[in-house]
Amino acid sequence: MQDKYDCILMIAFGGPEKPEDIRPFLKNVTRGRRIPESRLDVVARHYEVIGGKSPLNELTFKQAEGLGRVLAERGIKLPVYVGMRNWHPLLADTVRKMASDGVLSTIGLIMAGFQSFSSWEQYHQNYRDALEEAAVDIAIDYTPPFYNHPLFVEAVADRVKKRLEEIPVEEREGAVVVFTAHSIPSGMASKSPYEEQLEAASRLVAERVGHNRWQLAYQSRSGCPEDPWLEPEICDVIRELKDKGVKYAVVHPIGFVCDHVEVLFDIGVEAVGIARELGITLLRANTVNDDEKFLLALADIVESKINDRRSPQ
Repeated sequence: MQDKYDCILMIAFGGPEKPEDIRPFLKNVTRGRRIPESRLDVVARHYEVIGGKSPLNELTFKQAEGLGRVLAERGIKLPVYVGMRNWHPLLADTVRKMASDGVLSTIGLIMAGFQSFSSWEQYHQNYRDALEEAAVDIAIDYTPPFYNHPLFVEAVADRVKKRLEEIPVEEREGAVVVFTAHSIPSGMASKSPYEEQLEAASRLVAERVGHNRWQLAYQSRSGCPEDPWLEPEICDVIRELKDKGVKYAVVHPIGFVCDHVEVLFDIGVEAVGIARELGITLLRANTVNDDEKFLLALADIVESKINDRRSPQ
């Protein structure tokens, strides 16, 4: 094995970039899963409400560009490629390009901070499938998840604090911060550290902000209605807050690192609308996107992986 890496491969979910992409994208996402056609109709309408596209791809490329810049400032000059699970540039196309550029070994950076099968192991399998489809062989070493990296925590805390400061001073202490993540099947959750990592990261952010009224909720479940998934669901939590007399809530989708439909519609439209009907002011804190502190966190874990390879065994 060579003693250095040739590049970094940022692996992300992908999203439709224009209205005509929506249906093909959703077919890719749900291929082989028991998702009713009616659910696809609903999600397609969600994309239409937020403008007929997702900002995820654009933001992922900004993250890749920012990561390359931060690493270059540290003297690490490696190209950063982007490969998507469900939309262009698809992973197989990206690894073909990497191979044609002479890449033999890469650092794999999965753009998910919390580990479950769908957010971690499935990406590993996607990469193996991409190598097979492209008929190339590129060694890969993955960075660890960044859920508890101090700079990721700080970037999230900055966004939560900004929203809390918009609440009248006399009401701020009684406000509740709700951290959300994509719900997954309970059976999948029982075999992964997903819940524990989310709880740990949420607690770290709350401590950083200095606000002790917080809880974790889940959102955007998409599977068979009869299957048990992680709860409580965000809209149910909002109703419970109403029953408790809460007037203000800040919601941060900590389980996501880019704005996309689950953030812009499920929180920004649906949850905000339900809160408004119940008389609660719900403020959505932005995801980290290409925040400089988040880029520094990514650079840290990449640099650590590089140093691991350089260290004598």
